[in-house]
Amino acid sequence: MFKLHERLDKDCLLVGQFELCLLLISRDANYPWLILVPKREDITEIYQLNDADRQQLLHESCVLSEAMNELFAPDKLNIAALGNVVPQLHIHHIARYESDPAWPKPIWGVVAADEYDPDMLSARCENLRQRLKGRGLR
Repeated sequence: MFKLHERLDKDCLLVGQFELCLLLISRDANYPWLILVPKREDITEIYQLNDADRQQLLHESCVLSEAMNELFAPDKLNIAALGNVVPQLHIHHIARYESDPAWPKPIWGVVAADEYDPDMLSARCENLRQRLKGRGLR
């Protein structure tokens, strides 16, 4: 049975669900940072997904990427599956700007995580839900 890794559960909030993936938002307000987690047990790498799930993951990643581009107008969208700390397969989608605190380096370890203002986090999640409504997010 699928269970979200405790670190993702601690560091993120659930925005919604696609057919395959949970959509999470990182609690770090330094960057618009979303994470897709396929709801499959014991999967650590993309190649471990069956063909249909791999195609669905790519589709959901593209849908999320388009919505992030529309909402955040980033200079660059970083998409990666790292898993060095959290082995459960999860795909980071991070809107990057030349003005962000880590640019042009990777975001990890450059600055301390900054908590969202609760109202801003709620609004960001609702904006994402509205943007992804009709694009597969439940």
